[in-house]
Amino acid sequence: MWIFYSADDSKCLFSLWNQWCLCYAAVVCLLCSPVRTDDACPSSCVCARDSGTVTCRDGEDTEVPSDIPEWTSTLIVQGRNISTLQRGAFMTNSTELEMSKLSLSYNGIQVIEPYAFLGLPRLHLLDLSHNQLESISARAFHGLPELRSLFLNYSVLPVATAQLSNALSAQTLRNLHRLELAGNQLKSIPLVRLDMYNLHVLVLINNSIERIGRENVTNLYQQRHIRVYLSLNPFWCDCELESFYYWLKNSSQCPDAGHLLCSEPEAKRWIPVEKLRGEDVDCMNENLEAVSYVFLGIVLALIGVVFLMVLYLNRGGIKRWLNNIREACRDQMEVYHYRYEQDSDPRLANVAV
Repeated sequence: MWIFYSADDSKCLFSLWNQWCLCYAAVVCLLCSPVRTDDACPSSCVCARDSGTVTCRDGEDTEVPSDIPEWTSTLIVQGRNISTLQRGAFMTNSTELEMSKLSLSYNGIQVIEPYAFLGLPRLHLLDLSHNQLESISARAFHGLPELRSLFLNYSVLPVATAQLSNALSAQTLRNLHRLELAGNQLKSIPLVRLDMYNLHVLVLINNSIERIGRENVTNLYQQRHIRVYLSLNPFWCDCELESFYYWLKNSSQCPDAGHLLCSEPEAKRWIPVEKLRGEDVDCMNENLEAVSYVFLGIVLALIGVVFLMVLYLNRGGIKRWLNNIREACRDQMEVYHYRYEQDSDPRLANVAV
């Protein structure tokens, strides 16, 4: 049986064949193409798409994961060996991430380069606690206009304290709400001006702060909404603590005020700062007391000089008086000596009788 196809039928079959080939090629491409970056989970990390959390713990990586999914809202990187946070470390293919929380604690970070957090314009919380920061660029936190909470507990080495002050003065941190700097051996508040932030909580626990200067106290009075935590600091309780002492007494801005203890001088050691008396920190009284001691010393010196002058002017009479006393003592001693010789042997007294 012979089957004849017309020219139109041949064209139709050819068209169907082309469509089938195109579909087959599309399926092959889909199967062979790599998985999209938005859905991929970085190696050695655990991803929870529902909560938007990517957790990367431990490992030998020395950099932040570069293939962070775009859906990530919380990134936790801990236990890595990330010595340096490089510029744009979180820029994935030059695109910004919608991440809101970033934890980089316990990674041994030593250096934060300029614009290290570029590409995170929606970041609200940044945790850099328990690192070993030796160098912090003045532009380290640039590009974080929405940052609300910054944790730098037990991270800043003494060599980087001055750099920290410059880094925190960035205008991009104007919305900072909570700043934690516990355990960093700070000797003063590392903020140039408190009124340039929207700070509500400032944690300075367990540092090396001995005094809070009058200028900082004035700023605290002006920023009534700030709560400052200052326990476990070695306060030097002398008259220079006066303005801070009265701030503690008259303000409720220090929730842990009852735990603030004096470390020096020794006479006031372990005494709560709140329990000091007003005269203990009164510079006026302390100055008056010092002046009083000086005046007393001058008066005693004048009395001594006058006494010596009297002795000098009456040296002749004093000499005669001393000679008279000496002669009287000598006569008296001769009388006692004579009586002693007479009464030394009781038997002679009986014979005389």
